[in-house]
Amino acid sequence: MLKSLLSLLDMARGKGMRLAVAAAEDAHVLEAVEDARKREIIKGSLVGSRPAIEKIAGDLGIDLSNYEIYDVPNPVQAAYKAVELVREGKCDFLMKGYIQTADLARAVLDKEKGLRTGRVLSMVSLFELSTYPRVFAITDAGITIAPELDQKVDIINNAVDVMHKLGYENPKVAVVSAVEVVNPKIPATVDAALLAKMNQRGQIKGCIVDGPFALDNAVSEEAAKHKKIESPVAGKADIIVLPDINAGNVLYKALIFIAGARTASVVMGAKVPIVLTSRADSAEAKLLSIALAAVCSM
Repeated sequence: MLKSLLSLLDMARGKGMRLAVAAAEDAHVLEAVEDARKREIIKGSLVGSRPAIEKIAGDLGIDLSNYEIYDVPNPVQAAYKAVELVREGKCDFLMKGYIQTADLARAVLDKEKGLRTGRVLSMVSLFELSTYPRVFAITDAGITIAPELDQKVDIINNAVDVMHKLGYENPKVAVVSAVEVVNPKIPATVDAALLAKMNQRGQIKGCIVDGPFALDNAVSEEAAKHKKIESPVAGKADIIVLPDINAGNVLYKALIFIAGARTASVVMGAKVPIVLTSRADSAEAKLLSIALAAVCSM
């Protein structure tokens, strides 16, 4: 089990994982990729406008002889080229550069040329807090807006795949809502109960799923005891499944900007992991996200 997010750097170092960056003409992205390369976490292929990449690299003092460069000026075509590198086995995972998320997703999900698996794409975000005793994951804070029940199954499976890669043999999954009791007027609570039952019947494997939980009794054993909730997941969640992107995104940003959490995120559900960072993410978060995706690619 992961004790600290910084240990991701050691887990990924020296493994020779190959990263394809779609529309790589982005200073923040190139800085993170170069940091990861220097730490021997990745080998990089940069797809995008060569002149723009060379200009940014020159400004940053990055030696491009360490990279393979594919001159594809159009961002959408660059996304398809980066996906092609993965399909051909030349790269192991993807990273979003200076391109709209929707454009990259279209290339990834293209029925003929993409990297579809049949699952929905979802973001799995790891957090480490000085005030909390363990690393945990939340999902989905950035991709699926209002997941239906079947999509929540995929979201859970995507997160469980990440935790298995990190050494969690049977991660505890808490499906959360505003309350910890089933209320037909709050559909997320009904979904939570159904997901727990599906897990009990072996339809969701490799984890323990329970819910509904309110956030407090998902992460605090004391809160769970106070409300007399008996569950192997109560107060011990490794994965927190949020009801929709609103709840996920608000919790994600609150943990970072208010609680000062360390974080790393990866998009799962395609044939390879995808690094999809924001300009608002710290340099450390970008580096750790690359390391996490590299570990998930192994």
